[in-house]
Amino acid sequence: INPDAVRIMKQLYGIDMEETQHPKLLEDIPPVDIVITMGCNVECPFLPYKHREDWGLDDPTGKNDNDFIEVIKKIETKIKDLKSTLSPV
Repeated sequence: INPDAVRIMKQLYGIDMEETQHPKLLEDIPPVDIVITMGCNVECPFLPYKHREDWGLDDPTGKNDNDFIEVIKKIETKIKDLKSTLSPV
């Protein structure tokens, strides 16, 4: 995980990704219903899924904090949109 993203997520949301996120082997990942790829030109391994979306986000690596914040805010909006799409009425 990009160290700038980790730092900014902690600043914005109080989420300490250093404590909660770590590398995993594919066989250690439980079955998933939803797979989201970010579209940052990173090849993702295949996971079986019921629903998949590629969000086509720009990779802010090497850019300034405002660029990271812009991408993080886009992710937040997309998560809320996905939640409303998948939630029963």
